[in-house]
Amino acid sequence: MINPNFQKRLSEVQERIDDAAQRSGRSGSEIQLVAVTKYVDTETTRDMFDSGAIVLGENRPQVLEEKAVALAELPIEWHMIGNLQRNKVKRTVAHASMIHSVDRNSLLDAIEKAATDAEKVVQCLLEINVSGESTKHGYQASELREAIEYAITKPSIRIEGLMCMAGLDGNLDDARREFALLRELRDQHADVKTDNVNLTELSMGMSGDFEIAIEEGATLVRVGSVLYGS
Repeated sequence: MINPNFQKRLSEVQERIDDAAQRSGRSGSEIQLVAVTKYVDTETTRDMFDSGAIVLGENRPQVLEEKAVALAELPIEWHMIGNLQRNKVKRTVAHASMIHSVDRNSLLDAIEKAATDAEKVVQCLLEINVSGESTKHGYQASELREAIEYAITKPSIRIEGLMCMAGLDGNLDDARREFALLRELRDQHADVKTDNVNLTELSMGMSGDFEIAIEEGATLVRVGSVLYGS
């Protein structure tokens, strides 16, 4: 069911995306809004899609699977944006078109096996721990080249770019520096272009900082709470 409140908030967020993109010398059409539905139940997720959100992001594999099955008649593009354990990879690969949170080589191995078994190619982003916080997942910046070279050996995985989470303290100046660092890392490794690696995407920015992320080069923003009014 179309929800007028969701439509209004989606429109407002899109306007903010467009404005931030213009400030960075780009078009809003170059930035994909990933509407995060981890806060809401399946029917509210359906309403969000009906109201105009085409790409939906989930943090937990089990919830993604449950919603994908329940809403299978809808052409939703599901993205896995949360931490992923290897024993949850098979169910994630079955439903997600993109996994944002690939943070270690053993996870690349698990995704490769599940994708090969499913006879599909999965789009992935390499998660980088740009804040340096011990509580954050992700490759260290110094590990990125090795991770890319390892990913090249996985033909059922297509590495589309990088992802990061800003620091937990909510400092927007720090967030801007971290987003800029991710963009610089992408640019430093953009020379690697193979059949399954092409670092064009940057997934960074959430409800509190997505405009800054866009100004620093984001192509995917993961927005949840502002779409629901809380």
